[in-house]
Amino acid sequence: MLLLGIDIGSSSVKASVIDGASGNCLASFFHPKDEMKIVAARQGWAEQDPEEWWKNLGASIAGCRNILGTMINDVGAVGISYQMHGLVTVDRGGNILRPSIIWCDSRAVDYGSEAFKSLGEDYCLSHLLNSPGNFTAAKLAWVKDNEPGIFNRIYKIMLPGDYIAMRLTGEILTTYTGLSEGIFWDFASGGISRELMDHFGFSDEILPKAVPSFSLQGQLTASTAIELGLKAGIPVSYRAGDQPNNALSLNVLEPGEVAATAGTSGVIYGVTDQKKSDPQSRVNTFLHVNHSHENQRLGVLLCINGTGILNSWLKRYASSDLDYNGMNKLASTVLPGSEGLTVLPFGNGAERMLLNHDAGCRIAGLDFNRHSNAHLYRSAQEGIAFSFRYGLDIMRETGMAPQRIRAGEANMFLSPVFREALSCITGVEICLYNTDGSAGAARGAGIGCGYYKSPGEAFSGLSAVGTAEPDPLLSEAYHEAYSRWKDHLNSINL
Repeated sequence: MLLLGIDIGSSSVKASVIDGASGNCLASFFHPKDEMKIVAARQGWAEQDPEEWWKNLGASIAGCRNILGTMINDVGAVGISYQMHGLVTVDRGGNILRPSIIWCDSRAVDYGSEAFKSLGEDYCLSHLLNSPGNFTAAKLAWVKDNEPGIFNRIYKIMLPGDYIAMRLTGEILTTYTGLSEGIFWDFASGGISRELMDHFGFSDEILPKAVPSFSLQGQLTASTAIELGLKAGIPVSYRAGDQPNNALSLNVLEPGEVAATAGTSGVIYGVTDQKKSDPQSRVNTFLHVNHSHENQRLGVLLCINGTGILNSWLKRYASSDLDYNGMNKLASTVLPGSEGLTVLPFGNGAERMLLNHDAGCRIAGLDFNRHSNAHLYRSAQEGIAFSFRYGLDIMRETGMAPQRIRAGEANMFLSPVFREALSCITGVEICLYNTDGSAGAARGAGIGCGYYKSPGEAFSGLSAVGTAEPDPLLSEAYHEAYSRWKDHLNSINL
């Protein structure tokens, strides 16, 4: 059996087809090649047309079909990964009522803050395990307040992945992890948060029926199958937000396991079985994809805005036409600690782990007679690694105790300097895998439809392609540099 995974990003839509038996990726395609348009009618707004997701999905599947030919007919299940926290609204006919308010839209911040105060911090942190923040529930509250004509026409709200599933199957459903992602879930009662729904004035009818992430969630309709060039009746058997799905793609499913990404921004996502929240709401907790009443599995997510974007900025403006590999080679010529040069990477907006303060990027200790581009490249990568260590310490306060970090072999993790710094400063092993979100969604589909008897079987063919372990000979230098980095961070009046 072949398994199709779909990843609905905010930049592009990617489709991958894997061979279920071997786990090998047979075809992969993304569209558009340029980034999808994000409409910002006002400062802080960010919207996308869900129809564009659908069109780009069709193009991505067509790309895979061109690679596979008639083998595409062997696809037996579909899994969906999607950009988290977005809001899609439809009427009874399934028609879109307004553009999707996507994850990076900040218009609803005040609604979340007001709910946090009105419901009470104790309630929010013990029942929601989060502040309502700027998540889907707060976005819906904004629509209710500012677009009542649209709000009154809403039949159901959906997350981006729910919308794609509806287009595939004709059924409007969500998942339990999706409800927690939108901050509709009460972790104490194990159901919809009555207090939050009442506070915002939402009827339960506006929420779709919830199903497990791994489950049969409808079948491709005949008309959709013709449109996409697939067989009718193929089950959709998995869906999850991009960060829980990234964890799944790296086989991060059990307490203590941690996944990380370091692209433009960075994410640490760990699994726990403890209902603990951060009193300062610097991390967010959601139901993980394999959560059940009997086996509690929660995902703890920490986002760092300023990570790889610092490295890309240096490449554009301070690299003397070097590519990333050239920058990495120069960085490797400098000893750990960068001879006292320190970089704070926080130049990509307010950082949640810094209590929503915008610290800005800072360069400290620069000596014009001693430091070169090589020092700057290394210090930047060390600063990014130190920000991960800072965030990981916050997660440890919630009960996380990772022994290793799993990551895809991509972006910052391609740099030996970054991997070494991160491993030494966190004291954990870094394991790299050749996988991505769409391939993970495909494996998820295999679990959900029962092709795989267990997640372990689904990942039996996934092995590490590289590792980095803490080096005792280097750790002291990194810890001295990290102490200096923290001193600079603490000196900022946040």
